[in-house]
Amino acid sequence: MPDHVHCLMKPLYMNNGECWPLSRIMHSIKSYSAKQIPSVMNHIGTIWQSERYDRIIRSQQEFENVYKYILQNPVKAGLSQHSTSYPFLWQATLSGR
Repeated sequence: MPDHVHCLMKPLYMNNGECWPLSRIMHSIKSYSAKQIPSVMNHIGTIWQSERYDRIIRSQQEFENVYKYILQNPVKAGLSQHSTSYPFLWQATLSGR
């Protein structure tokens, strides 16, 4: 999406057995990308807004609904005919985790 990002993720466990906090994950993503984007795109100015909209997925059905929403977002925005042809859609799976 040209003006926002969707991420659907399951935090991994740290060495102490607790999950990585969402705030630290988002800080890492925003910090790294805010340094990289200007050099790649000749962008000057703010990259990220200060707020984020996050929520905890509590069921398999809710996960599937959010996943489908994310897949269809570029189609609804008129950026792609099919979600699978949208060039900025990236999916990864970690089996066994």
